[in-house]
Amino acid sequence: MKKQVIASDEMMSFETTIRTDVGCVRKLNEDSVMATPASGLWVVADGMGGHTAGDFASQTICKAMDTVGHPTGAMDLRARFMSRLTDANTRIQDKAAELGGGTIGSTVVALLIQQDHFACIWSGDSRIYRMRGDQLTRITRDHTEVQALLDTGAITAQQAEDWPRKNVITRAIGVTELPECDMVEGALLEGDVFLLCSDGLTEYFEDPELADVLYTGLAGSLEPLCDQLVSMALLRGGKDNVSVIMVRCHKAGFPAFAVDGEYPEFRGLL
Repeated sequence: MKKQVIASDEMMSFETTIRTDVGCVRKLNEDSVMATPASGLWVVADGMGGHTAGDFASQTICKAMDTVGHPTGAMDLRARFMSRLTDANTRIQDKAAELGGGTIGSTVVALLIQQDHFACIWSGDSRIYRMRGDQLTRITRDHTEVQALLDTGAITAQQAEDWPRKNVITRAIGVTELPECDMVEGALLEGDVFLLCSDGLTEYFEDPELADVLYTGLAGSLEPLCDQLVSMALLRGGKDNVSVIMVRCHKAGFPAFAVDGEYPEFRGLL
């Protein structure tokens, strides 16, 4: 699936490009993606649980976000997002019960933007990166067993590369009574570019290489850059579904207007 959207609010304009691919091995794409720039919301969800269950989980999350509407600000958008994520969490648990009680779920990463403020909310090992100038920052921190071991110093980075349970996640939507998420927020700057992706992409990229690819490609449109990222993942094996959303942010100017005539009430202000 390919999609490009250009939209704006009163303060920011957004160029959005979406790519999702089933990969070279899987027969079913359990990733789901959604973008509603008018609401200031972009989401990647990576389902787990096998045929029908994983795609149900990720689709349930994205469908729930279709009703976010037009928030009044950053706090309102965050509240709307978490309310719908909680509803999706419940529906996924209900589906698991229907299927006999097995665990199904989905990772989620979401970018929320209102005016000049951004927030990244996530659960699992899908990621959000931000390219600001020539600096790439991984905003999210994987909720995985191997990351927890790295954080405690139990294993080294070199050992983590070949860890047998490298892809075991420790958080996901649908596996706990309420969603367990982390959040990072901050000020949005002119020209910021965000990359949201499932682990089907990051399986094949170390952060320094990803930074080089993005820095080289960001001089042009996001479309060929997204195509390049997905193609590289597929050429390197494509063992999993691959999903990418890229969002470039620009300050939106106010339209010029002409005043013809005399308006005494504004005298001294113009």
